[in-house]
Amino acid sequence: MPSKRSKYIYALHYEWLTFLYDPLVRVVTKEFTFKKALRLQAEIQPGQKILDLGCGTGTLSLILKETSPQAIIIGCDGDKKILKMAKVKATQAKRELYWHGALAYELPYAEATFNHVFSSFLFHHLTKENKLRTLKEIWRVLKPGGGLHLADWGRPSNWLMRLTFLVIQILDGFQTTGDNVRGLLSSYLKEAGFVGIREVRNYNTFVGSLCLYKAHKPAN
Repeated sequence: MPSKRSKYIYALHYEWLTFLYDPLVRVVTKEFTFKKALRLQAEIQPGQKILDLGCGTGTLSLILKETSPQAIIIGCDGDKKILKMAKVKATQAKRELYWHGALAYELPYAEATFNHVFSSFLFHHLTKENKLRTLKEIWRVLKPGGGLHLADWGRPSNWLMRLTFLVIQILDGFQTTGDNVRGLLSSYLKEAGFVGIREVRNYNTFVGSLCLYKAHKPAN
């Protein structure tokens, strides 16, 4: 559901490439390694509500459900086609999850709904304005003390990572990925009101440096 105010960037930039998303991400980004590490950043309790924002084909959502079967897992994405793929994967895995179509910076949830929000490979698709809007929306829907666990491209760890990241920039655009290259996500988290911000892990992949971030909404 692309917004009229901002160009929507699909998972692989072009909608017709969506069918390649899972195999490509699995090969070039150490997907299961970093998503399992992202999951372990949070202490998820039975009955808690968890949002996977920009859930894509649902890989992280399924990891969350498999490791926390008594939690309520909601996957949210602005791409209806990719949500259909996520639903199929959940059905095949015989897991009960909830799927919602919405833009990350216009969430249909009440304040203080979720205990944790997860997000992977969403923010490099957003302009600076929409990165900040999205973070403020996440802050709004998190319960006080709730955690944000974010994985996305970060400042390259060396010249080779900077060079290989040009592939992502050519595909997804220099405007939206420039903030990632400059390592600005942490400062945007602070600007949105998050505290306890830290970069937990950094992975060198075939197409750049992938960073895992952790932050939380103040408890009061």
